[in-house]
Amino acid sequence: MSTDDGFPAEGGCACRSVRYRMATAPLFVHCCHCRWCQRETGTAFALNALIESDRVAVLAGQPDRVATPSNSGKGQTIVRCPQCRVALWSHYAGAGPALSFVRVGTLDNPDRLPPDIHIFTSSKQPWVVLPTGVPAVAEYYDRDRYWPAASLGRRRALLAAIGPPASNPATPR
Repeated sequence: MSTDDGFPAEGGCACRSVRYRMATAPLFVHCCHCRWCQRETGTAFALNALIESDRVAVLAGQPDRVATPSNSGKGQTIVRCPQCRVALWSHYAGAGPALSFVRVGTLDNPDRLPPDIHIFTSSKQPWVVLPTGVPAVAEYYDRDRYWPAASLGRRRALLAAIGPPASNPATPR
């Protein structure tokens, strides 16, 4: 799990039209190997840093918010640069715009945020070798088991701020 060392952290798109800053370390970083993420990214997985959206500030440019389908059928919003179309982060139906799934590869220093867990490994590409010592699960994971206590506390505060649990399903998909 990442620490607050090195934060805030900045990132942006390929053409540098859109720049953003993460004010603090994320709640958790997961590497998703599901077929949906493979299709959406055009590669073997998506590496997402989950963070409260009020901790992500746009520094330059005006990103587009693009409604797209998701595996759950509930959809997602992908925040993209309007020029080069690079995906910077997503919002899924569970927490909506209150939680951002920042694409780690768009950070200026992405190696600061290695995955805390590999998920949906049942559909990972066979040539991807998972590192030892990093949790890996066949499907989605149990937050209470894998997230640090401080991140669980931040999540509880976020969910309390956005409404009753009935409107916030257990998984973001």
